[in-house]
Amino acid sequence: MIEMQQRMLYTPIFHIDTNLINARGLLCTMNQIEKWANDEIILINISGVSYREALAGNNAQRTKKTRTYLHTLTDENIDITCKRYREIENAIFPQSAKNQNQHNDVRVIFEAAHWNAILVTRDGASKNQPGGILGNRDKLRDIVKILSDTETVEFIRHKITERDNFNHLVAQETGKILPTWTGGD
Repeated sequence: MIEMQQRMLYTPIFHIDTNLINARGLLCTMNQIEKWANDEIILINISGVSYREALAGNNAQRTKKTRTYLHTLTDENIDITCKRYREIENAIFPQSAKNQNQHNDVRVIFEAAHWNAILVTRDGASKNQPGGILGNRDKLRDIVKILSDTETVEFIRHKITERDNFNHLVAQETGKILPTWTGGD
């Protein structure tokens, strides 16, 4: 017998980059992503690198917000000589990473790839920063999925619609009652 899909979507975990720590709650897209996570529709976390970057400085709001995220611990064990690390570094920094911020970008991408997560960032692909992570994501498409926060909201909304449409079909075919959250996420 066909079963309805659960509320949590069948998507990878979403890794949130440091630039999307929504300490003051002013990023509407992140407010929505965080609501979906709180409603157990998606899973979000951050890399260990992003976690440490976000804790740097003396911003109490940002520190408090950062500590609400689960974070990975693999970044300290990254072998920067491994093939995947080098592929990522060459894609976004063809002349190699020159400073700690650039190395951190490579590590953030590496961790998302390692965990088969979708990296959510605002790094690059703008007039001020044409390169960066988003500006070079096509070079990384075989390694990791990278989305902006706006694209992530669109992606999740699409997945929610697919889930709800599927559950409507199951209800029509089986006579089962739709979950109360259907159409409300």
